[in-house]
This record gives sequence, structure tokens and C-alpha cells, in this order.
Amino acid sequence: MSALIEWISQMENTKPFVLVLFFVTFVGIILYIYTGKKRSKRLESYKNIPLEDDEHDHHKDTKDE
Repeated sequence: MSALIEWISQMENTKPFVLVLFFVTFVGIILYIYTGKKRSKRLESYKNIPLEDDEHDHHKDTKDE
């Protein structure tokens, strides 16, 4: 265990270690998002949010006039 800590504490070894750690985390997040059917459908439904007209905001704007 102390050899691992000594290896990580050297600057030239920390950069590749952190790169691999972030890559594994990124791949894990992507797999988590796209593997569930419910999550995948919900994620697909979010792609059109910027294009949708929000009726609540539209009614709010017309009341202010």
C-alpha cells in the first residue's frame, strides 16, 4: 500500500492516473445515462425544451401588458 501512495505522490505519475480516473468516471456517467430505458426516454424528451413555447410564461407576459 505504501508503494502505491509513493507512486501516486510523484508528479509525473499523478497526471496519467487522474486522466484515467476522469475517463472511467466519464464513461460510467455515460453508461448510467444511456443504459436505462426510462432514463433514455426522459433524456430524449429534454432535447426539445429550448424550442418549446412555455404557456405559463406566455400568459404571464400578456397579464403584465
